[in-house]
Amino acid sequence: MDSPAAVAPGSLRSRRGRALALGSLACLCCLGVPARAADAVLQQASTSGEVLMVGPADSPPLIRMGPKGEPEGYAIDLARRIDRQLKAELGESVRIRFAPVDSIGVTVEAVASGRAGLACGVPFSWDREKLVDFSLPIGLSGLRLLTGSGGLDGSPASLAGQPIAVVEGSLGAGFLGSLEPTARAVRFPTLPQAVTALEQKKVAGVLGDANVLAGLRHERRLSGLALVPEQPYVSYGVGCIVPENNSRLLNVVNLAIASLFQGYLEGRPDAVASVAPWFGPTGVLELPADRVRAFFESVLLTREGLQLGASAPAPRP
Repeated sequence: MDSPAAVAPGSLRSRRGRALALGSLACLCCLGVPARAADAVLQQASTSGEVLMVGPADSPPLIRMGPKGEPEGYAIDLARRIDRQLKAELGESVRIRFAPVDSIGVTVEAVASGRAGLACGVPFSWDREKLVDFSLPIGLSGLRLLTGSGGLDGSPASLAGQPIAVVEGSLGAGFLGSLEPTARAVRFPTLPQAVTALEQKKVAGVLGDANVLAGLRHERRLSGLALVPEQPYVSYGVGCIVPENNSRLLNVVNLAIASLFQGYLEGRPDAVASVAPWFGPTGVLELPADRVRAFFESVLLTREGLQLGASAPAPRP
């Protein structure tokens, strides 16, 4: 996988096989011609040789930059599977290229306009569903508050008059006023910047995506911060998105997701390795394996079961 600085040719191969290409993103206006016609993303890919994937590169456990400058995370591991499925559809010359952007808001805009063809790890909302097409859910999350241990308890009353960090244009920014009208919203461009403000005690808490907040807390080793309340204020699915009217690409994405879930449930080592480091008991989010399995099973129950090719399974995760 190319490093962020490596816009020129040259690659650094992933340990887990076929790599995605990584290019830096200077501005969205440079991403190419918007995709508007039916299945335009794959039509363009057959000519350009790539599908552009975008997303914030500082949103663990979904995407983060690794020690060698390569992207890694649950969304990146999933994108590698989509990449393999895409090659099966269009041939070995087609690849997914990842380019980082600043925020989920920019991510959705890029895909909605057709300047990017794919993003994974996007929280579902009905407003976003009007702009892009969502895949099968790849996870569950919700809005919670990151605050100092022993500080705010997360109840609406505890937020009264408090400075609460939110990301401009995020679900949290739109929800805070209805949660507690007297809470003072302090807006930041990105969730990592909001967490930094909390570390510096400039705000009393950060309202945002629970999974990413937990990932940032884990990555920065912020043991003095807690996520409250126990249950999210609002829960939602997290998925991949493609521009509207690209059903063939969406089918590729959904098949890759379903194959990953089925492989994990069967204990296949490659699938477990794509999930456990991010969501498993010893991973970033430290979720019980049974909880992960229950979610994957519930998603597959809504679709036809898959029969994967023969492979020696690992012990049940």
